[in-house]
Amino acid sequence: MKTRNNMNYLNKFLIAVGLIVVITSCSNTDEVTSFQTVAVQRKTISTSIIATGIIKPKVGAEVRVGSRASGIVKRLHVKIGDDVRKGDLLANLDDSELSARYRLEKANLDNAQTVLKYAKIEMDRVKSLVDKDFSSIQSYDNLVKEYDMALSRVASAQASVDYAFTELGFTKIVAPISGVIGSVSTQEGETVSASFAAPTFVTIIDLSRIEVWAYVDETDIGKIEIGQKASFTLDTYAGNRFDGTVSAIYPKAEIRDNVVNYIVIIEISDNMGKILRPEMTASVTIQTSAMDSVLSIPNNTIKRKNAETVVYILENGNPILKKIKTGLKGTQITEVIEGLKENEQVIINSEELINNKNQQL
Repeated sequence: MKTRNNMNYLNKFLIAVGLIVVITSCSNTDEVTSFQTVAVQRKTISTSIIATGIIKPKVGAEVRVGSRASGIVKRLHVKIGDDVRKGDLLANLDDSELSARYRLEKANLDNAQTVLKYAKIEMDRVKSLVDKDFSSIQSYDNLVKEYDMALSRVASAQASVDYAFTELGFTKIVAPISGVIGSVSTQEGETVSASFAAPTFVTIIDLSRIEVWAYVDETDIGKIEIGQKASFTLDTYAGNRFDGTVSAIYPKAEIRDNVVNYIVIIEISDNMGKILRPEMTASVTIQTSAMDSVLSIPNNTIKRKNAETVVYILENGNPILKKIKTGLKGTQITEVIEGLKENEQVIINSEELINNKNQQL
């Protein structure tokens, strides 16, 4: 019985020693470092400038329509949001006074034409008498003068009629362009005065003729050229990206919040069937340059050490430091000019893993 108990103690001792050995061996096992790599590949790199923009009407696409005549607004035919075509009637002024003046001038014209008619008859009659020596040449010359004066009065009366007719036409306000009514500045029954400036009745905006004003910082304006491709997004149409082209660069700077900006005009290529309205805020991306089929690596693989550009590549499972020379830098990838070959494996998480490994050592 005693021998059996001794054997049990011996077995338990051996098991305990085995566990200690296993634990010791596990604690001495080196941790395997896992590096995430990416291959050096040939890709197209493009650089771009990000700017804030605003939708604006083109020159001539927003017109303030007024009246050149004074009077009471008799009828207003449109309201905000109405679509109008060029030549549509927008409003009428009370034309009673100008109509009376037009009729008066027309009556004066009729009177002058009657005087001219009888002056010609008298001149022709006396001429026939002069030809027969029954009247003096002096009498005939006086009648010729009266006829010429009557002819001038007819011309003057005709001009007065034309002027009165033109002024009468000013009482009808018509649309000079096609578009949508953006604002209405007067109401029926109001009296407008055109003594010093034409009062504004309505504002018409042609929504098919709009553009984007991009405000580019002075540090980036030197990279912008006419003809560069651009794109922009609007909060109103989330998920839609509209394409355009740089069509103009304003030479005069605009200072906003103590920051010098230059206005770059973006011609919209396609509105994608959407209604773009003035003053909408846009996020603009202007593509400044592009290079095809160049060796490139992700931006997050590039490091700076001792004022030099370096990367870590993986050789035989170990990270190796290599100096490189970079070129064009895009939003996600950078061109590699020297130091790497195509398909070499560049470590992405090099800095973090190498630091962890050094700490373990």
